[in-house]
Amino acid sequence: MRARASLLVIYSTRAEECRDFYEELGLGFREERHGGGHEHVAAELPGGLVLEIYPATAERATGFLRIGFDLDGDASPGLPRGRHVLVDPDGRKVEVNVR
Repeated sequence: MRARASLLVIYSTRAEECRDFYEELGLGFREERHGGGHEHVAAELPGGLVLEIYPATAERATGFLRIGFDLDGDASPGLPRGRHVLVDPDGRKVEVNVR
């Protein structure tokens, strides 16, 4: 059996700022709500991984997480080629490799 990641959910007290941060990396978000759940945004990356950003709640608090993205040089947010470690609005380290 081969597994692949299909979903990554981030809970944030600064959801709008996080959305802006990840949009600058080239992710395109859409607003969603599943049934009676909370409103959130979702972006589907090439390969099928879905990144969702939900507002943090008492039951689902912001946690530490490290995430990485490979970007094409033409699509990078003004970053030169190479590896960069950025920090999102919640303090998560985001590794960006510009090819």
